[in-house]
Amino acid sequence: MSFMGDMGMKKALCFICLLGFAAAAGANSGDVLFETNFGDIVIDLYPEEAEITVENFTGYVEDGFYDGLIFHRVARDPVTDNPFVIQAGAYDADLIHHAPTSGPIVNESYNGLSNLQYTVAMARGEPADSATSQFYINTADNTGLDRANFWDGFGYAVFGEVVAGMEVVDAIAQVSTHYVNPGLRDVPDDPVIIESATVIPEPATILLLGFGCLALVRKRKR
Repeated sequence: MSFMGDMGMKKALCFICLLGFAAAAGANSGDVLFETNFGDIVIDLYPEEAEITVENFTGYVEDGFYDGLIFHRVARDPVTDNPFVIQAGAYDADLIHHAPTSGPIVNESYNGLSNLQYTVAMARGEPADSATSQFYINTADNTGLDRANFWDGFGYAVFGEVVAGMEVVDAIAQVSTHYVNPGLRDVPDDPVIIESATVIPEPATILLLGFGCLALVRKRKR
């Protein structure tokens, strides 16, 4: 067996063991692992604060909806040019739109969670309760998107936080972008691809990084 093949097998075996450990620990919620062409990202979900949103999001993950889609929007502040958000959940690398498979959900922005750097929230249209499959990761503190501060009084619902792969998020936030049409701006010049998305049981802030190495990630206090 080649070196790469051997390392891949070790990674798979370690992952199976970790899943077994998490199950034995009585995990009743999960994290989500995004494997991208920029690296891995782990999102800690907040089902207690955003039950409807988390159920919707994990449903799309488990259905394989996000596999092969891209971060189609890498937005920067128009005044400062600082990072703002990276958004995914609607387009593939050919910019073919993938329609949501479920209806819109209730906006849970009343849950007290704030759009701070590395938190994850649902994208939506003008109606408050219009979120479906699209989500974004805050690449800066964007408290102006919170319910208390947003112009329509509803804001955007945070439902999780990146707890591993922050450097991957930062790298994506720096890619060069271009304009496609009025409805599709800030598109990366080179596709940022979600190769796979997987729900992993807690305490799966244990992430397999690199060739089978383990990284133990401390969750930030909410």
